[in-house]
Amino acid sequence: MKNALSRIAFRSARRIALVAAALSLPFPFVVAQAGQAGEITHLSGVLSVARADGSKALLSSRSGVLEGDTLTTEQGAYARVKFVDGAEVVMRPGTQIKVEAYQYEEAKPASDNMLLSMFKGGLRAITGLLGKRSQNRVAFQTQTATIGIRGTTFNGLLCQGSDCAGMTNASGQPLSNGLHVEVVDGAIVVSNAAGQQVFGLGEFGFVKDAGTAPVPVPPGQGMKFTLPAGQGGARTGGTTGDDECAL
Repeated sequence: MKNALSRIAFRSARRIALVAAALSLPFPFVVAQAGQAGEITHLSGVLSVARADGSKALLSSRSGVLEGDTLTTEQGAYARVKFVDGAEVVMRPGTQIKVEAYQYEEAKPASDNMLLSMFKGGLRAITGLLGKRSQNRVAFQTQTATIGIRGTTFNGLLCQGSDCAGMTNASGQPLSNGLHVEVVDGAIVVSNAAGQQVFGLGEFGFVKDAGTAPVPVPPGQGMKFTLPAGQGGARTGGTTGDDECAL
């Protein structure tokens, strides 16, 4: 009888603890869910999501990311998204991206598809299993150009208006408005209506606008793209460190 009462008391205490923990969570709060494209694995600062159904919420570490989600980091915030196939995207402060399309099933490579839009800010992208087996079905698009991958780790920064105010290249010159890219591993193909350019390991590129073809940039004109410790993500090659790389 005494043991039965002890078990009941333990279960009651556990329920109370779980309820208390749930009530302490910020609202609205999104957790991982079935059928998701990925989840937030690291987060420092404020990250919000606008869902395809019109709902909005604040995200936390281990929150789920769905196809159709638009993610936005506030100033000072960094977020890492890990997709189901192992691909990773690390978002800088003041960045907004949308998961336009994401389809990955290990047994169905014919259905592979990954398309992300970057509306502003900067990111580091690391190829996952989908990109390794279906390179032509992974793309990152911006208003100036689209980036295709070739088993890649790359950095991208989109400067618009005063977005990159105060940021300079290695020569101390202000960054020009447009899309800046750097390849940490593998290769990328940057293209728009004016042309395309392949950039390999350690190379830099720049696209002024949608009507100007991508061009190579001398390494000395790159800038330092820094990420907090632990936010750099896994990487398979390259010469720069996980948490700091030239852009």
